[in-house]
Amino acid sequence: MSHPADLILVNGDVLTVDADFSVARAVAVRDGRILAVGETAEIEALAGPDTRVIDLAGRTLLPGINDSHLHGAAWGLTRPPFALSVGSPAVESIADIVEVVRQATETTPAGEWITGLGWDVGYLREVLADPARRPHRGDLDAVSPDHPVALTDFSAHMLWVNSKALELAGITRDTVAPAGGVIDVGADGEPTGILKEAAQSLVQSLIPPATVEQRKEAIRSAVAALHAEGITSYTEPGLGPGGTQILGGGLSTESLEAYVELAQAGELAARVRVLLLPAAIGGSAADLVAGLENLGVPEDVDQDRLAVIGVKIFADGVPPNETAWMHEPYGSAGGYGSLCVHGATAALQEAELREMIRHAHAAGYQLGVHVTGDRGIDAVIEAFVAANEVHPRPDARHYLIHGDFVSAEGLAKLAAHGYSVNMNPGIKWMTADMMDDILGKARSEYQWPVRSAAEAGVAVCSSSDAPITEPNWRQAVASMMLRESKATGKVSGPEQCVDLATALRAYTVNPARQDFAEAWKGTVEAGKVADLCVLAGDLRAADPHDFAAIPVDLTILDGEVVYERAR
Repeated sequence: MSHPADLILVNGDVLTVDADFSVARAVAVRDGRILAVGETAEIEALAGPDTRVIDLAGRTLLPGINDSHLHGAAWGLTRPPFALSVGSPAVESIADIVEVVRQATETTPAGEWITGLGWDVGYLREVLADPARRPHRGDLDAVSPDHPVALTDFSAHMLWVNSKALELAGITRDTVAPAGGVIDVGADGEPTGILKEAAQSLVQSLIPPATVEQRKEAIRSAVAALHAEGITSYTEPGLGPGGTQILGGGLSTESLEAYVELAQAGELAARVRVLLLPAAIGGSAADLVAGLENLGVPEDVDQDRLAVIGVKIFADGVPPNETAWMHEPYGSAGGYGSLCVHGATAALQEAELREMIRHAHAAGYQLGVHVTGDRGIDAVIEAFVAANEVHPRPDARHYLIHGDFVSAEGLAKLAAHGYSVNMNPGIKWMTADMMDDILGKARSEYQWPVRSAAEAGVAVCSSSDAPITEPNWRQAVASMMLRESKATGKVSGPEQCVDLATALRAYTVNPARQDFAEAWKGTVEAGKVADLCVLAGDLRAADPHDFAAIPVDLTILDGEVVYERAR
């Protein structure tokens, strides 16, 4: 034939994730696009003398995975060599973390900061043995008297520091935490070294921010790691002046600059969609307007690789460490949930939120609003609808970020207006048991109602929220299908379990829709970009409990192999 395929993949289980979730056996690729999808014999006929032929031998081929809420720059900056890995399974105890810090002191000049991310009290052996035990500055002081140490927990809502860091920050028993923050103190009234929420900024503001060059290297590292997971597209959910104090500054404007420079140099090996973050947590409409000035991506950047499509706004917090905006209080101590953590009255909070949403909507942005509690979710959905009534836009595709407790009524309203929700099954897997205690069993079992959302007609997306959880989408797919706890295996909300097709759509075609890109990516269909993921096994034949351990064998972007597992 005059124009043969550049690449064909044959004898596989090709899950197209098209409208019918049809299954094929082979795929042909030419000039970065999918040329044809079908049976092996018909695809082999498209080969020429220079065509690369890959025999899938029964392995599963999928569209390139789209992690629709992943802090790529921050994830890169919180991984070695930029920061210590202090999360499970790398560490399992306070003693393990202390040893990792001790080792770091041997190669870090005295006085320089040692940082890390990932610890979780829910899985530290000492805490499991004694629930009253908590990480303490004294644990770190024993091995790092001359280095300030700052270790962020997996959720990024708590910071564990040593005495040297407290000293540099001027934090004593008399220090008043900033609004929305907590300086934890012990029975003796002295700081324990645990800083929560806004109090983290007292220390984080002292840590030298990463340079643009360091951020570029971190993004390259992150993208390479994502390729090994089969991920070809992701959304950076918030970059801008509002991110200066979040995840060690990984969400600041400098990270957006790093992306732009990589894209302009042709070095961004992923499709990245960006939500701008003009206002900080607790920010105002005035902050949003000011923050959006001159914030964006230049026109000379390839929009298929890097594009700004929306704005992120914070409406409330994340239980248990931040207060979710709920109709009814939660937590054993009560008091949570009646107001947003930022301290405004509910009426003022809602009025400010509506104005922020109205402005961003009127300016033509897609809105991704971080909201977890049911009262906050109701307020956000109403604000979406109200903004569209004043400034009609037929296809704005706004969405809830997290949307933990979105109600049936809320889901119906989202579906009716073409809006969506972006959920986090990996967090459900990690925290299900803990949430039973904090939220109450009934509320915990409903958290992240993926099945209800899908059945309501919402194009639900799922994501890792990395670095909050690792971007192993196979684990997340299994979590949606099983809703089991990592710690105990207990099922939480079995009525919200979904089938494989629904779970895979949440990582492929639905995120493509969130990206306004379903016409050209997100499924394995002729004419779409050749972004593909090949697994080492047969996903449909595997037990979901085994999904997480199935390696990715091959990742293809624009028809080019960007990752191939050594076999």
